[in-house]
Amino acid sequence: MADSQSNARLRADAGAPTSGVIHVSTRLTADFTVISNALAQRRGSAVTIGVAVYILSLPTGSLVTIAALCEHFTEGEILISRALRELEAAGYLERRRERLPSGQIRTRTYFYDVPGGGSGGPSAPTEQPKPSRTRPRERPATPVREAVSAPGREEAEKPAPEPGPAPALTDADPKAVALLAALRRVDSRLVLSAPEAARLAPGVAEWLAAGVTPRELTELLTLGLPDRFLTRPASVLAFRLRETPLPVPPPAPRPPSVERPVVLPFQTCDGCECAFRAAEPGHCRGCRERLAGEHLRAAG
Repeated sequence: MADSQSNARLRADAGAPTSGVIHVSTRLTADFTVISNALAQRRGSAVTIGVAVYILSLPTGSLVTIAALCEHFTEGEILISRALRELEAAGYLERRRERLPSGQIRTRTYFYDVPGGGSGGPSAPTEQPKPSRTRPRERPATPVREAVSAPGREEAEKPAPEPGPAPALTDADPKAVALLAALRRVDSRLVLSAPEAARLAPGVAEWLAAGVTPRELTELLTLGLPDRFLTRPASVLAFRLRETPLPVPPPAPRPPSVERPVVLPFQTCDGCECAFRAAEPGHCRGCRERLAGEHLRAAG
């Protein structure tokens, strides 16, 4: 008897989804990192998630400065620094100022796999983990909750004061704001945000009030800049405005001098040979009066 043939479609496997991604999981026993779904599924920039995952995969003590991250990623300093600020605002990253036994102040960086998971970290997580159907993986042998610390550059003894609220750009000097906005024409890296321009405008206005021309001030702010910025361009400009001494103000104008009367030269009288002052040679006053009297008598 021949086998029966059926035109009906075969039923799909009950466990396989009909659309979307299908996970092909491999059990890892080494060289893997546990990442929370709250971080992996965080909405926003993919650069921020990539930087966070990379930092979590590093061993404790690795450098996580902007320069070190730029050597690993193809993104520039602006995107990397923006990602670090977002992670710091979300509670994953923390920067602390710690005093060394020598008395110096050093900035250390702590990174948490869960916001607020470490002692002394942020008080509460800013994002709640979302439920996931993925199978949980094993935690690595070395806990990744240990802070990834990186020694920063040695800083001054006195910690910098906390920045206050940004002034309004509408209250700044228009000439100073125009000068700051035109800096990008000289160096395309000098792109400033509105709060940064509002903070720098008073310093620029002080220079302009001291008699420095806009062209001279532009050269002072843009000449000899480093090939690579390790911080925001606004910080470099603020340092130059703050640390460069103001020029000596021009001397005050002298009061107008009083014109002295013209002193006539000495002349020798043609009649009595006495000295007298006159513009041209001739007779002195006495000889002129005597000659005038003789003319009158001769005419009378």
